Parts: sequence; structure tokens; C-alpha cells
Amino acid sequence: MHSPPVVPPPRRTTGRAALVLGLCSALLLTLVLLKWHPLVTADRDVARTTHRWAVDEPGLTHVCRILTDWVWDPWTMRLLAAVAAGWLLWRYAARWTAVWLAVTCVLAALVQQLLKVAVGRSRPVWRDPVDSAHYAAFPSGHALTATVVCGLLLWLLRRYDAPRAVRRTALVAAVISVVGVGVTRVWLGVHWMSDVLGGWLLGALAATLAVLAHRRWSP
Repeated sequence: MHSPPVVPPPRRTTGRAALVLGLCSALLLTLVLLKWHPLVTADRDVARTTHRWAVDEPGLTHVCRILTDWVWDPWTMRLLAAVAAGWLLWRYAARWTAVWLAVTCVLAALVQQLLKVAVGRSRPVWRDPVDSAHYAAFPSGHALTATVVCGLLLWLLRRYDAPRAVRRTALVAAVISVVGVGVTRVWLGVHWMSDVLGGWLLGALAATLAVLAHRRWSP
């Protein structure tokens, strides 16, 4: 059994990040609920433009569907987190951290669904849709889940002192995944731009709060 070298980020920095993310998330949620005209207009303009591109580029649209439905699907991300939890148990016997990772992913999914129900925002509607999705629009579950899982896995790689090359590769993959899944959701016309932004903000907030909880209550 190997004891991991602990390399936690400064608590004050993490706390400030959580505060900023919380304020930004609350502001965006308020603007969505109030149907703030500039935000609604921007969402519609971006949606119309990307939908026109999606219809004109069926090959690229098909690639986006594969990426969003398989590679970056929320269940794929949760499976990745489950594999990481299993690795923590097998390699480090880190039972508490493995449970913490699993519970965080479950809570993030629950919060996401509750927000969808509470906000009740309609998705874009097209005469010639290139894809379809269920449930309400805000926030994007794909964007939120990818942000939570990728953020926590990057933190765990740093905490357990993974080789620098591994961490750099993981960082590049995480950035591509988080940004990419948001772009595909807008491209396929199943989310407004602000839905994706909300997913990113709330996912980052959830990951940051989870790190704070780990630092506070980890045995």
C-alpha cells in the first residue's frame, strides 16, 4: 500500500474560487429566469447561426452526434469517475476518497435535474432538427457532468502526485472534452449557449465545493 503525497491547493484560493463561481452561477440563473432580453437575443442569434451550419455540414454534424452521444455523454463521464474510484481503492486503499468521488457525481446529477425542473426552460425548436434531447434545457447536463468529472480527476492526479506528463495530457484531454461537449450541444441545436455556460459554471462550482469538502472532512 502506498500513501499518496498530499499536494492540496491553498484553502483561501479554493474558497475564493467557489465564491466567484457561486456568484456567477447565481447571476446567470437570475438572468435566465428573468428572460433578460440581451441574453435571450444572444442565445437565439448563436442558435440560428450554428443550426444553419449544422444543416449545411451533415458530415461534421454526424461527428458531433457521435462525440456527444458516446465519447462525452454524461454516463461515459460517470463511468470514467467510477473507474477512477476503483483505482483509488485498488492502488491506495483510499476508501473515503473513492466514496467522496462517487457521492459528488451523484449529487451533481441530482442538482442538475432539480434545476432543470425548477427553471423549466424550453429547448430550441427547429423545423429541420439535426438531433433531439429530453428534459428541460437549463443547465446543460453534458457540460455540467464533464466539468465536474474532469475537474475532480485533474485534482486527484495532482493530489496523488501523478507524473507531470500524465497530468499535462489529462489537462489537454479535459479542456478538449469540457469545451468540446459544450460546442456540440449548441451545434446540434439541443441547447442554448447560456445553458452550456450554466453547465460549465455550475460544474466548476460543484467540483470546487467538493474539493473544499474533501479538505475539511477527509480523515
